[in-house]
Amino acid sequence: MTTTLLRTADELHARTRAGRRVVVMTMGALHEGHATLVRTARELAGPDGEVVVTVFVNPLQFGKGEDLDRYPRTLDADLKIAEQAGADVVFAPSVDEVYPGGEPQVRISAGPMGERLEGAVRPGHFDGMLTVVAKLLHLTRPDAALFGQKDAQQLALIRRMARDLNFGTDIVGVPTVREADGLALSSRNRYLSPQERRTALALSQALFAGRDRHAAQEALRARALEVPATHARAEALSAIGESRAAADAHAVAKAAPGPGGPASIRAAARLILDAAARLDPPLTLDYLALVDPSDFTDVDEDFTGEAVLAVAARVGTTRLIDNIPLAFGTLGAAS
Repeated sequence: MTTTLLRTADELHARTRAGRRVVVMTMGALHEGHATLVRTARELAGPDGEVVVTVFVNPLQFGKGEDLDRYPRTLDADLKIAEQAGADVVFAPSVDEVYPGGEPQVRISAGPMGERLEGAVRPGHFDGMLTVVAKLLHLTRPDAALFGQKDAQQLALIRRMARDLNFGTDIVGVPTVREADGLALSSRNRYLSPQERRTALALSQALFAGRDRHAAQEALRARALEVPATHARAEALSAIGESRAAADAHAVAKAAPGPGGPASIRAAARLILDAAARLDPPLTLDYLALVDPSDFTDVDEDFTGEAVLAVAARVGTTRLIDNIPLAFGTLGAAS
């Protein structure tokens, strides 16, 4: 398959479409995470459909002092990765093509969800992100658009925009792709020195610690539903072998069956992050949060349903984000 490079929407609209068009939106500097998105898009589009990868570094979503100028531009390499993953088209418009009248005076507002977590750290970021996503959806006219779950708040806002403003596009989330050591793939990883990368591993390690604590709690709660509230129940809970969660099996045995505790999950993750703050170079935490993905507000201790454990931090001059999904009220956690 030969991937076609297009620069204008008119060129894209002139293409004959036989099946579904599926779009993967990127800012370039493609890596295996993007390639996974493209391969998933290829499966969704089918043999008769079309996969379009957009490459556009959107100036609206970079705040003052952020890395717009040094953000990597690697279009030749991006074309090769997109082609190998099965893309039919790489659509790489200029700023003038996307914003022909200059910066748009009318923009999409992310609303209250866009002011939390990432939005609090990067004011205006999500307004710029939603504006360019809306523009690219109009310019590419896809049946479906794929986004990585690593940017969980971004994905939630795009889904909300598509629903609230009646975009006729399926918004599909694709699980985070990680390197062998657990670090979530990101175009910004290339900025990390070897020492900084070792510190940065604390992000995924903290999330995994929170996930493990949650899984142990869910297992204990499930067992508590099955075993009578007696001494035998305490012994049965201890037999599960989760020493961290069952350190006081007698107390757990007396606890009312219910979902695992969000506070305990946050605490398990925070231990890892606090230790990383003492490393050289240190990790500087922006936030650690356990939130409801419908609005990105903190979950309470009685929460049931899907949740997201999210973290953002800086190592040196590089800012990284990561998250994992968790399911409360059912045995085990999402992976």
